[in-house]
Formats: sequence, structure tokens, C-alpha cells
Amino acid sequence: MRIIRQFPLFLALLLAACGPDISPDTYNMSAVQQANPAERGVIVGVRQIGVSADTAAGTTVGAAAGGITGSQTGSGVGAALGALGGTVVGGIVGATTEHGVADTTAYEYVVQETKGDLVSVTQKDATPLSIGQKVLVIAGKQARVVPDYTVEIQKPATAPPSLTDGSPISLPPPVSLAAPGTTAVPTPTP
Repeated sequence: MRIIRQFPLFLALLLAACGPDISPDTYNMSAVQQANPAERGVIVGVRQIGVSADTAAGTTVGAAAGGITGSQTGSGVGAALGALGGTVVGGIVGATTEHGVADTTAYEYVVQETKGDLVSVTQKDATPLSIGQKVLVIAGKQARVVPDYTVEIQKPATAPPSLTDGSPISLPPPVSLAAPGTTAVPTPTP
């Protein structure tokens, strides 16, 4: 009987440990040391959304715990029926508990990338990023939007051609090939 009273607490603790982390600041171990493309962009839309937990783990854990608990209610056929009933009830309680523990709110960001594409990424932030904010969209297994913390790399200026001694080359003006007494058509200069 003691196990039956502690079942909801046990189930809630077990499911809380299984909940996903959808923060842009936390990486799963499988996403570490992966080269992911990052695009600069600007946030053009933000909305708060609800995130519903995937109840597969809660249903499985609840059914297993309910089956074990139910099987302790009698012996023989009574234990089998108790296990079956406990499995069904445990699965329902597990799914409901997982929703209560893991359901959350997050923000959906629409970002216009510098190449013009619009992308949408949903993640959990303590405070939402603001419209007009410059961000990086980091793709991969766990896509994320983060404030742009990069610096622009200045491209080297192209220098005019020079002689081997370093002095600049000066080109003569274009030569007109028109016959004397006629008007030459101007040649474009680069």
C-alpha cells in the first residue's frame, strides 16, 4: 500500500528528469563539436506559443509503474487483473503527469536572413528577443536563434596595379582612331 501512495510523486520526479531542454543556451551532448551553418539575420516576428510534451515516455513509465503496483494487490488471477488495470491507469496517469510537468511556453521567432529567406525557429527564452534585433540563426539538430555576437571581418581594399618597385602604373589616355576632320566616338574608359 505504501508504494501506491508514493506512486504519483515517484512518477512526477521520474518524468521531470526526462523533460527536454529547449533553451538556446543548452546543447545536447550529440550536438557538441558539430559544425553547423550560421546565418545573420533580423527578427521580423515574435509570438509566444505553447509547447506540448511528447507523452510517450510518461505513458511507458506510468504503465510500467502502474503494472508493478497493480500486481501487488492480490495473488493469482487477482494479481494479473491488478497488473493489467494498473498498467492502463498508470499509462493514463503517466501521460497526464508528463503534460503537467513538461508542457511549457516558448517563443516562435521569424527571422529574415541576409540572403532574403524567412526562417522560423521556436525556443524557450526567459525574455523574448525583440523585433528588429540582429541575430544569428544556427542550424543543425537543435536550431537556435541567438543575438549576433560576431564581428564583421573587413575585406582588404583592392589596390591599383603597381610596378615591381611599388610605384603605381599610370595609363596613357585612350587614342582616337578617327580620321582627321571627323568626330570620334568616345571609347569607354574602365
